Amino acid sequence: MLWSLFRGQLAAAMIFLSTLAALFAAAAWVLAAAAVRKLRRRPAPRRFRWVRRIVLIAAGVALVCIAYAYFVEPFWLEVTHVRIPTAKLPTGARPIRIVHISDLHCESAPRLEARLPGVIAKLKPDLIAFTGDGYNSLPGRERFRQCITQLAAIAPTFVVQGNWNHEQGAEHYVEGTGAQELTGQAVRVQVAGTELVLIGVAWGYWPEVERALSTVPGQALQVVLYHSPDHIPAASKQGVDLYLTGHTHGGQVALPFYGALVTLTTTGKQFEAGLYHVGKTYAYVNRGIGTEGGFVPRVRFCARPEVAVIELVPASR
Repeated sequence: MLWSLFRGQLAAAMIFLSTLAALFAAAAWVLAAAAVRKLRRRPAPRRFRWVRRIVLIAAGVALVCIAYAYFVEPFWLEVTHVRIPTAKLPTGARPIRIVHISDLHCESAPRLEARLPGVIAKLKPDLIAFTGDGYNSLPGRERFRQCITQLAAIAPTFVVQGNWNHEQGAEHYVEGTGAQELTGQAVRVQVAGTELVLIGVAWGYWPEVERALSTVPGQALQVVLYHSPDHIPAASKQGVDLYLTGHTHGGQVALPFYGALVTLTTTGKQFEAGLYHVGKTYAYVNRGIGTEGGFVPRVRFCARPEVAVIELVPASR
C-alpha cells in the first residue's frame, strides 16, 4: 500500500518533468529549424507560425520560473500566523505563542540559517518547536547546531529527529545546544500559568508517542511533535490538541491550483501544507526552511520557506 501511494506521487512528478522536457525539446527544435532556414536564406513558413511562437513563449516562461525557483524562492522566507482556539485555556488567558519551524536541511553553503534567529526573536515566542530534518550532510551539521543554539537562547526550544537525520544514524544531535530533544517522553511546560504537555519522538517511532499519551490526563493541553503528517488521524483518535509536523516541504515544487506534486507521505495530498482540523485535533504541516538533499535540485516553487507562528487562544464559549 505504501509503495502504491508513493508510486502515484512519483508518477505525477514524472509527468510534470516529462512535459517540461518535451517543451524544451520542442523549443530547441523550433530554434534549430529557424537557424537552418536563416543559413539557407529561406523564409519561415506561415503554417504553424502561432504554434512555434507559443512553444517559444512557454519555454521562455519555464526558464524564468526555473531561475526564480533556484535563485529567489529558497531565500524568500514567509512568516505565517495562525490562531487556534482551545477550551483548555481559561477565558481571559493570554494566548500561548509557539513558533514552529521544520526541515532546515543545512548544508555547507548557507541559506536562511543566519537570518532565522533574528526573525524568530522579533516574534517573541513562548516556545519554539522544530519538527526534524536538521541537516543534509555532515558539513551542514555544525551550521544546524549553531542555529539551534541561537534559537534556544530566545525561548525554550524542543526538537525531534526527522527521517533524514534518522537515516544518517544521528544521535543526540542537539546535545549541548540548549534545546531539548523529545524522545518519547511527556514534558510538562508552564507558560503564563498554563501547563502544556509536549510529546515527541524521532521519525519512525510513533508507538512511543501513543504510550506517552496514555499517561497524560485528558484535560491536559497536549502538543505532539512528529516529523511527518502520517499519524494525524491516529493523533485525532487519541484526542491530541495540536500536532506539529513538517516533512512535505509543501511539495517543495507545487503547481497553482494543484498544490504539491510530491509529499512522500502515506496520506498523500490530504495533509500537504498548512492548518488542518481533524476531529478535535488541529494539525499544522510546516513547509520547512531548506530543501531536500541528495540528488534533488535545491529549488522551491510555490512553496516558500516558512516560519509558522501558532497562537493558542481561549475558545469562545
